[in-house]
Amino acid sequence: MQIAQRTSSSGIAAPSGSKTSSAGKVDSTGSAAQSAAPEQVGATSAPPPVARRGLSNWDQPLQRDISGAQQAVDFLEQSAAQLRALKSELSAKLASRQGRDGQVEARVRQFSDTWRNRQDASGGTLDSQLSYNSNESQQRFKVRGMTMGNLRHGARETLAIAVGNGAQGLRSVQLEPGLSDEEIIARFNQALAPVNISVSLADNGDLEFITPESNWSNVRDTLAVQGGGIRYPTGQLNRVRTEPEAPVITPENWHTNDAEMLRQTLQQVIQALAHVEAALSKVNLALFDASQRASSAMPDVSAAGMDQAAQNFVTTANEPNYSSLLSLTSALSGINRERVMALLGLRM
Repeated sequence: MQIAQRTSSSGIAAPSGSKTSSAGKVDSTGSAAQSAAPEQVGATSAPPPVARRGLSNWDQPLQRDISGAQQAVDFLEQSAAQLRALKSELSAKLASRQGRDGQVEARVRQFSDTWRNRQDASGGTLDSQLSYNSNESQQRFKVRGMTMGNLRHGARETLAIAVGNGAQGLRSVQLEPGLSDEEIIARFNQALAPVNISVSLADNGDLEFITPESNWSNVRDTLAVQGGGIRYPTGQLNRVRTEPEAPVITPENWHTNDAEMLRQTLQQVIQALAHVEAALSKVNLALFDASQRASSAMPDVSAAGMDQAAQNFVTTANEPNYSSLLSLTSALSGINRERVMALLGLRM
């Protein structure tokens, strides 16, 4: 389907002296045609609508949305299954007070490994709070000393903020008396946007910084500030302490040494399962929405048209010639795991 369209627009000419083309090799009945005169080739009916629009012509953000949501669903379903199994093991062990057999500990390690692989397994769509972002998961953090109370008051001062190594990561924020909270936030956002950091106001009055998780290690290890001796010391840049938002699930704190620890771990597992199930519901809604948009973007093609296009491809592919090779290579072009997963997601 898509293949016929790609073949006709590939720009690859037939061998010199040939009087046929890939369009002329397959007639409207799906049988192989003999060499056609130019006027016959021109009279060949247009390919079915689906041949002009396939997965490779989808809106790329839509493909990303479906693929990312499907990966997030897979990760959350796996996590929920492991947590339910761990919950059952903990409940059984507490009820029977049996000696340690290693099963509970093994399930804790299993989920810990799964959680540690969250970013990769979810395709970078789930952050440590299990918030879904179809583009890329975000890391929220605070910088010690950067509160509105500290930034709003005091004389005029220019803060030099460095992220990463080199002059490209050096930004400046001008602070002065009388600035509103919104103006202060706007100045930080304007300065830090080029280094992939945005700023907002947290509930407790601190500035809350947000950066893609892929950028977090760089920010965490290199963020430094130089002031004019009012809010921050003058002289050289000084490394500042970043405080990342605590993850919603912390399996490293689950212990099974005695009955009391088992009860505490069971309570935390129940809470973790609730977070995972809530996140799964939200991501399923996002996947449904993306699937609906994909369905509306697909052309309306009759069953007869689909069958005809498939037969045309089979006929061409079975012929040991240049057109057959071109059709097959065009069909395989651009096929990757993400696109296959996106299509499979539409069947859910």
